[in-house]
Amino acid sequence: MTPPVFRFAPSPNGHLHLGHALSALLNFDMARAAGGRLLLRIEDIDRTRCRPEFEAAIYQDLAWLGIGWEEPVRRQSEHFADYQAALDKLRAMRLTFPSFESRAEIAHLVSDRESHARWPRDPDGAPLYPGTARLTGEQEREARIASGDPYAIRLDMTAARDWAGPLHFTEAGAGPGGESGEIAAEPEHWGDVILGRKDIPTSYHLSVVIDDALQGVTHVVRGQDLFWSTAVHRLLHSLLDLPVPVYRHHRLILDADGRKLSKSTAATGLRELRAQGVTPADIRRLAGVAE
Repeated sequence: MTPPVFRFAPSPNGHLHLGHALSALLNFDMARAAGGRLLLRIEDIDRTRCRPEFEAAIYQDLAWLGIGWEEPVRRQSEHFADYQAALDKLRAMRLTFPSFESRAEIAHLVSDRESHARWPRDPDGAPLYPGTARLTGEQEREARIASGDPYAIRLDMTAARDWAGPLHFTEAGAGPGGESGEIAAEPEHWGDVILGRKDIPTSYHLSVVIDDALQGVTHVVRGQDLFWSTAVHRLLHSLLDLPVPVYRHHRLILDADGRKLSKSTAATGLRELRAQGVTPADIRRLAGVAE
């Protein structure tokens, strides 16, 4: 019987904090208990924010926690060809289109539409794509791309949903509302999601499903903040004929204001806690993970 494969996949755009420790420890403990494997993946497609010193700190923090992983570590920045191949396949299926609006132009379109009624939002609260680029002719698209215009590659959600049909995924943990078991995936709530850009042929949604498939990941254990994103991932599994892992979304660690810990809000890093004399056993207790 093939052993289960888990993964921890941080981005090197800041130092790990207690929320990362919770996810890493859960993956490590579950892999060990199941006689499985733990992989480490560095999600570094954001070239402007990801830095080598943060990647080095990830290895140091995980080793300090007593977490071991298999080598080699997969860095997304080294595998753009894998993601481009997936984009090419989706384009050949006529399921993607380039959109040329800037963020400012999209904000203006949303504002204009909301002068009549509230424009729909995705599960994270961001407005759905309001443009009509999917209707642009192929000749005009190619001309704009050839001229060097910046663009995003979007999934035509309506066409993709028609192609895939009904979708489900297995939730072994619990979603934000306690959802578990067989969950109906409804990716249409995300609209025409971005799968890549002119300068980077991938996005979080695309690279994560490609990586999980290529690495043979069988169990995805991650925070509840990503629960609703699973619908988009499940759609991509179907379109690209990829294996579907079991999902387990775990609770989040919140700050004093009830927000999830994040690098953007300057959550205290594990290396800072270590400097204050906190031990790996203390981290487990703070994260609520049994030894």
